[in-house]
Amino acid sequence: MIFIGIFLSMATIAFFCWLLFTLAVFALPLFAGITAGTWAYDTGAGWLGVVVGLAAAGLTCALGQFLFTIVRPIWARLLIAAMFVVPAAAAGFHATHGIVKHTIPFQTWQMVFSILGAGVVGIVAFVRITGRKAFGPSDGHSSPP
Repeated sequence: MIFIGIFLSMATIAFFCWLLFTLAVFALPLFAGITAGTWAYDTGAGWLGVVVGLAAAGLTCALGQFLFTIVRPIWARLLIAAMFVVPAAAAGFHATHGIVKHTIPFQTWQMVFSILGAGVVGIVAFVRITGRKAFGPSDGHSSPP
């Protein structure tokens, strides 16, 4: 019976880590939605502020992807991607640091893993905003075996 409790605890921790890093990838839309929703709630909109926050988060994500698809200069596309990647990497750093400071006693290794977490979340955010697959042929044709 104790094994079920241990398994459920591990599954819960894995779920919350997945949720934390998924939210870190979408840090810019998340914070835009939270800011707009809090502002709307504080101005007297009541619970309609939640709808405003969800709309702001969705519009931020959609606007970033729309701009990324219509803008052609590489430098402008990199700036648009950086607007999403930099907050995601910062959120990934802090999320990883919050986890490893409870498990690793040495500050040097805490920083190493935190920087690795920031890099991974930044790469995932870049892949998601650009809409490209990380692996596979780019022309749609499969390679011969």
